[in-house]
Amino acid sequence: MQRLLTFLICLIILLFWSSCRKDFEFSPSKGNLRFERDTVYLDTVFTNIGSSTYNLKVYNRSDDDIVIPTIQLENGVNSFYRMNVDGTTGLGGAQEGKFFENVELLAKDSMFIFIETTIDIEILSNSDTQFLYTDRILFDSGNNQQDVDLVTLVKDAVFIYPNRDADTGIIETLTFDVDGDGTPDETTLQGRFLENDELTFTNEKPYVIYGYAGVDTGQTLTMEAGTRVHFHADSGIIITDGGTLNINGELSTDQDELENEVILEGDRLEPLFEDVPGQWGTIWLFNGSENNSVNYATIKNATIGILSEGNQSAPNDKLTITNSQIYNSSGFGILGRATSVSAQNVVINNSGQSSFAGTLGGKYNFTHCTIANYWNSSFRQFPALLLNDFVLDENGTPVTNDLTEANFTNCIIYGNDNPEMLLEDEGNIFNYKFTNCLIRFNNNNLSGTGNYDFNDTTFYEENLFNEDPNFEAPFENLMRISDDSGANGLANTDFTFLEDILGMSRNVPEPDAGAYESITFDED
Repeated sequence: MQRLLTFLICLIILLFWSSCRKDFEFSPSKGNLRFERDTVYLDTVFTNIGSSTYNLKVYNRSDDDIVIPTIQLENGVNSFYRMNVDGTTGLGGAQEGKFFENVELLAKDSMFIFIETTIDIEILSNSDTQFLYTDRILFDSGNNQQDVDLVTLVKDAVFIYPNRDADTGIIETLTFDVDGDGTPDETTLQGRFLENDELTFTNEKPYVIYGYAGVDTGQTLTMEAGTRVHFHADSGIIITDGGTLNINGELSTDQDELENEVILEGDRLEPLFEDVPGQWGTIWLFNGSENNSVNYATIKNATIGILSEGNQSAPNDKLTITNSQIYNSSGFGILGRATSVSAQNVVINNSGQSSFAGTLGGKYNFTHCTIANYWNSSFRQFPALLLNDFVLDENGTPVTNDLTEANFTNCIIYGNDNPEMLLEDEGNIFNYKFTNCLIRFNNNNLSGTGNYDFNDTTFYEENLFNEDPNFEAPFENLMRISDDSGANGLANTDFTFLEDILGMSRNVPEPDAGAYESITFDED
């Protein structure tokens, strides 16, 4: 009886409370909405390429449940923006994503508006290579109208992408001689070879590449000073047998804008993606490509910055790279396989594995380079510098190739791990030498043994170990050194280039190791 009485009392209270609720009584809004910001900047997009999704939070601070009669884009169905209001796309047809009616918002509650855009710069008036496109989100009308501005910078670009079969939807893949037998092989690499009129990249417009842009036998891809190249995911450049890549950047006067450098990076222009590794594939110097050169380039956010294969015995180095920077590679900054690389005034930092790896032997000469690795996005297996002369076959048996030479002179080899150098040999010829370098190697178990006998002047001469290079901000890829760096005055003048990567004169007769001559940092 007592339980029944308690149940009846609770039921009466519940019915009375429910009858007093006004949850479903919405009054019209009175222009008192609040917004987390008055302008939504959708950053920079390329013409006809969709943006990321941005959001705007809208608040009802009042004690009343309200209904917003209309939420719409001021440019209506002609707007390049589209919206989603709390999971709905609004009216159908041409007004979908543009116009919403009777949007309810509870008291003391909020809602999200999600905004995207795809803009065709050719439709916009007075446009050249870029255009500032704007619109407004209008809430209600008349005296109750409120608005939030939308702003997007649109850039025109040259787009390079493979063809897609209209019937099957299959995307074109590259066909070239992969195994060196003289017969073209079909590959799974989506992309196409560049036409003759596409073999010179200029600074007039950015280039956006989908898939791999191939350079065929007898062709040379030239990138002029100030060129900007953006790669979509899983995209890159491949220089095949008999092809050549020449990146001809120049020294910039503004080290923030790098107006004369050639910059190669991903196609996501939002600040959130500015330093995200692994956004695109690689610059692949395939076996048989020749006389490749890179000068004053910044290569960032790739899987492998440069992959160079084969040609270690060619009369000219397969790759000559000077005055360049490679950052934020999810794998390797430069990966060499039985190849030849000459590098001067080069900075490599923040790589998911090694910043430089010379594998399966080869021929390498690095002078006044900063090979660093301050990767902190995940665990990395390898040090900043890796040299070996073998690869394991399917049975785990080493297949070797001679490391004919590997000379590192006036370099900094450092990072946030220890040691930052690994030398592994399985064959007979494994020639290397470190001269006047600052090296991080503090391992009592290895020092003095095998390839790490630092007193053997055949392989090591005038090096300094484990002194702080005092980089400016290595986790942010600011790799200049201070005037109290361990690299100060360490370089050998017989191998010194008169200017550093920034065009500063080196302090002869006591130049610094690495790509940068030291400076006094501002105390901020």
